[in-house]
Amino acid sequence: MSTGNGTTPTTTKGISLIELLVVVGILALLSGLVLAGVQRSRASAARVRCADHMRQLGLALHNYHDAKGHFPPGMTRDNERAPEPYLSWLARVLPYIEQTALWQQTETAFRQDKNFLSPLHTAKSTVVTLFTCPGDGRISSPSSQDVAGNSVAYTSYLGVEGQNAGTADGLLYVDSRHKLADVTDGSSNTLLIGERPPSANLDLGWWYAGWGQRQNGDAEFLLGARTRCYNRYTATCPEGPYRFTAGKFDNPCDAFHFWSPHAGGAHFTFADNSVRFLRYTTDDILPQLSTRAGGETVITPD
Repeated sequence: MSTGNGTTPTTTKGISLIELLVVVGILALLSGLVLAGVQRSRASAARVRCADHMRQLGLALHNYHDAKGHFPPGMTRDNERAPEPYLSWLARVLPYIEQTALWQQTETAFRQDKNFLSPLHTAKSTVVTLFTCPGDGRISSPSSQDVAGNSVAYTSYLGVEGQNAGTADGLLYVDSRHKLADVTDGSSNTLLIGERPPSANLDLGWWYAGWGQRQNGDAEFLLGARTRCYNRYTATCPEGPYRFTAGKFDNPCDAFHFWSPHAGGAHFTFADNSVRFLRYTTDDILPQLSTRAGGETVITPD
């Protein structure tokens, strides 16, 4: 059919509502898949970086061992006669992670005032990236306040004190000074560092110095495979002992066991400086892995 001017008319076909809904649905599905992929990629990158942080901390501990002849004390107390009372093992490895200036600042502060809560101890407000897990956005900057009103910085990596603070059968606990020669269970079967995010209210998890549960650093920057809660920081948690299982940032009771923001398990640095991702299903062997000389026969999953 032609029009009066000799041209052929064209017809315009509109899109139906059903077709529109199908297109919108496809776009939403694709968007969801892309978002999920991005989230998985970010989680994977955070896990890789976290493992690298723990490897560097393990190397720092070994370099300290080579220089001093033993690993640093998990926390220094010595009945409060020590030059740096309540100082953490993390602070002591500062010179071995290219933080010499921060260590010198720490030494100066303790010479002037042994009370780590003093405003002179400004180092405790410094975020050391190597001490934090990229998967925990809460601790990328200093927060909270100590009893003196100063901000504090945190750590995601705790020294393994053994089965608990009372047994002191690990490598890092209050006033410990162990050599690799003390690890008769084998350095590849003995834990040195484990993951645990700071507590829900950020009262536990300071990297610089701290009392922990019983002025022994427990649950602060030290932790055992079967730690108990003594209700100093929370009255809502059972005594335990606690087990290696998944946790949540907003659960105060998760401060008393190893866990991580990574799905399925957490990283651990072993005494041979290998870093392995242990799944929560390995909970039954964690107490044996936490001891330096328990004489147990343990096969660690790869």
